[in-house]
Amino acid sequence: MAYQVVVTRGYAEPDGSTIFGDIGLSRLGDAGLAWRVLDDAAEELRADQLEGADAVIVLGHERVTASSIPASGPLRHVARFGAGFDAIDLDACARRGVVVTNTPDAVREPVADSVLALLFALAHNLVVKDRLVREGRWAERGSWQGPGLAGATVGVIGLGGIGLETARRLRALGLRVLGYNRSHRPEAAEAGVEVLPLAEVLRHSDYVVVTVAGNSGTRHLIGETELDLMRPSARLVNVSRGSVVDEDALIARLTDGRLAGAGLDVFTEEPLKPGSPLTTLDTVVLAPHSLCWTDRFSAAVSASVRESVLAVSRGERPRHAVNIPFPQGARPRGDDGKVT
Repeated sequence: MAYQVVVTRGYAEPDGSTIFGDIGLSRLGDAGLAWRVLDDAAEELRADQLEGADAVIVLGHERVTASSIPASGPLRHVARFGAGFDAIDLDACARRGVVVTNTPDAVREPVADSVLALLFALAHNLVVKDRLVREGRWAERGSWQGPGLAGATVGVIGLGGIGLETARRLRALGLRVLGYNRSHRPEAAEAGVEVLPLAEVLRHSDYVVVTVAGNSGTRHLIGETELDLMRPSARLVNVSRGSVVDEDALIARLTDGRLAGAGLDVFTEEPLKPGSPLTTLDTVVLAPHSLCWTDRFSAAVSASVRESVLAVSRGERPRHAVNIPFPQGARPRGDDGKVT
């Protein structure tokens, strides 16, 4: 029987078309693999949905837990379409011999570019100026001079691939970049980042960019205490996960002027409720967790996912394993990366 690949339903149609466009599922078929889109969407994948599957491509933020994995069967690979894997129980997968992969290289540059988009929008009050034109409030333009980016200090919280890529772009603009990471990152100095404790980064930055991974260890990493360390003139950008920032505390400080603005592509609850106070603030730039989605993003992530699926199907070690580098019980064989 052909190697069976299932694709989660939330962002895909039965014919394989997706919210990202054509992700190249036909190329899996060309390689001899069989694929199908699940019949129904689920916030948490069920074991019956994955019966008989060798691999599952998780297009959205569907949870994969211990109960998602069939008690018996061939499942050996969970392939995340994107970098975040906070909804996947890595330990449960590891215990069952299921390798989990993501696509960090493919998202690095698009997300870094989206950070710059949010920074420029905040620095020039782009959203409210757009509204002034649309609503015929041209005369109010003098009230919305932005702070600009020239001479600014930007703090980057999280110096992984996306954080460092962001820092390189900021340094290319001639900006001072401060950084914080929970573990030592020697690459930071090469990228021109001044690494400091979190409190110092928050105190001294005109703009704070959050790029850490979302997990239990980073929940409310930026909470009331951290937000109070920021300057009243500072602005916060979050492209990581909504859980990393205490959203209620952020709203309170934006509302009463203790923070000057925010650019948010992620939220505690998604979709963001229409009645959220964030939607009423002129100092806030909002995006629906998709600012980095471009045609190049989709092509790169699709290629990375297919590469991982094909590698595991051939018994090879996938490039971007985030729990175990190959299925449980397998051992490397030779220099070609194949496993037994």
